[in-house]
Amino acid sequence: ELAIPRDRQSTFEPVLVPKHQRRLSGLDEKILALYARGMSTRDISLHLEELYGAQVSPAIISEVTDRVTEDVKAWQRRPLDELYPITYLDALYVNIKVAGRVSKRAVYVVLGINREGNKNLLGLWIGEAEAEGAKFWLKVLTDLKNRGLKDILIACCDGLKGFPQAIEAVYPHTQGQLCIVHLMRNSLRYVPWKDSKAVAADLKPIYRAATLGEAEAALEDFAAKWDEHYPAVSQIWFRHWENIIPIFDYPMEIRRVIYTTNAIESVNRSLRKVVKTKAVFPDEDSVFKLMYLAMNNISKRWNRPIKNWRAALSHFAILFPERFKV
Repeated sequence: ELAIPRDRQSTFEPVLVPKHQRRLSGLDEKILALYARGMSTRDISLHLEELYGAQVSPAIISEVTDRVTEDVKAWQRRPLDELYPITYLDALYVNIKVAGRVSKRAVYVVLGINREGNKNLLGLWIGEAEAEGAKFWLKVLTDLKNRGLKDILIACCDGLKGFPQAIEAVYPHTQGQLCIVHLMRNSLRYVPWKDSKAVAADLKPIYRAATLGEAEAALEDFAAKWDEHYPAVSQIWFRHWENIIPIFDYPMEIRRVIYTTNAIESVNRSLRKVVKTKAVFPDEDSVFKLMYLAMNNISKRWNRPIKNWRAALSHFAILFPERFKV
């Protein structure tokens, strides 16, 4: 409570806290900044009391953060560019209370690289952890299309169930590219630690091959050497081969832009630092709210195009002349 002096003519005007203002100027922004770093409402309350000697209840802090909900909804509905040459899809996992029970849910992140080579987060979607199919991805892709995204040249993801069928329905000309980093991780799950380095070294000539023919020969050599011990590894590569080979249309320096989801994994790494402070989220809205605020902080560091983007543009113009013009 503020004790404001009173005078007969009511001419006194407070400077630090103007009349009718309930909180210090800039306090809401400070609360949102702390919340975006994963601090709980109680922790924020204690932090403000230590810094300013001001008692701000957790209820008031929740009131401030809840105002972001409408911003989140507007952000999820905002118009998108007509073309994103590359999109990356990945997931991170959180615990959410659903119908009184704690449920593990996947938060799917879609990151787009625009024509200038800059990263844009296109949206967030929550689904049951790794249980989504074509119907879920059809909804996500239709949402993107309804917001103005007419074309994607390459969609890079981690073998998401049902995604190839959904992308074929909504964006039939889009190339699907399996993330090689995720493919390597999945392959090494079938290999004991003592052989993991040798197997990883023998897989490298496949995706580092200069041509598709060399890659196919390298995969056959790998199968001949390791199938006796770990047949599941080569079968993963054979099964996903059609979604691996688009990278061989590009020179080596551009392949790294396409075949790895490093761009989105760095985003998820930053988001995980924030969400790991929350053992359980009370609802989906609280997940969106925290991730939206955290993404605003992360995106401030996106001030230049991704590496080798100019060279990639030239190749896109040659490979997709009707869909992409420099």
